Amino acid sequence: MIRVWYKSVRHAFSGLQYAFRHEKNFRIECYIALVGVFFIVILPLDVWERVFLFAMIGWVLVAELANTIIERIVDMLKPRLHPYARIIKDIMAATVLLSSLIALIIGSIILFPHIITMFLK
Repeated sequence: MIRVWYKSVRHAFSGLQYAFRHEKNFRIECYIALVGVFFIVILPLDVWERVFLFAMIGWVLVAELANTIIERIVDMLKPRLHPYARIIKDIMAATVLLSSLIALIIGSIILFPHIITMFLK
């Protein structure tokens, strides 16, 4: 049972490693996530603010991974660009963009007052 679980976890980390190595946007989002985590750690945030910010970071990264999955599936099924394939890819990119913008807005609303307070002291 533990072996099966360990193997599953190993495959999951392999997938993360692949995405980090081969997907520029995922790599960029991971670096931005680290900046977010830095602020989460150094600022005196309430627990609910920390939880919400971590959820936003996770939401964006999961959206980017889903985008990568869909793109690979579309590429396998329609190697030559079909109009629907382009639409599917564009909608997935829009999903990641919208997720990122929502996370940025929420992160700014939560972090901005704390950052201002930190610099005014």
